[in-house]
Amino acid sequence: MWTTVSDLDRMFGSMDLLRSRMNRMLLDYDRFYGRGGGWAVTATEPLTNLYDAGDSLEVKAEVPGMAREDVNIKVQGNYLEISGTRKSDTPEGYKAHREERDTETSFTRSFTLPSEEINTEKVSASLKNGILTITLPKTEAAKPKQVTIN
Repeated sequence: MWTTVSDLDRMFGSMDLLRSRMNRMLLDYDRFYGRGGGWAVTATEPLTNLYDAGDSLEVKAEVPGMAREDVNIKVQGNYLEISGTRKSDTPEGYKAHREERDTETSFTRSFTLPSEEINTEKVSASLKNGILTITLPKTEAAKPKQVTIN
């Protein structure tokens, strides 16, 4: 039985020491543990959503820590390709003790868009807060039209 608060403090200190040693021993365990449980290989390509706004398609991709110059976008017909390179952010002369974020990696994502008629002259893209937003306007022939009944 514990008699003083210092006994409790010593016990919790020992538990913290055990936890930190287990964390160091199992350092690689959490790197490959994917979303939703189970083992998974970590993905280097950005997570992406594709929306149809009627007059245009909109693609949103997560590219945290990347600058505009590091991302390339290619549109041809109904084919979209997003590629980029993430550069190392470790300062010169520093030694990394733990790296969970991917460094010095490149990715390429390609999609076949649901609409074959994209106006490639009016495609626009913006990068804000790590989210790349690509707006792909449809041509007049591909836009939905309201038909009235006589």
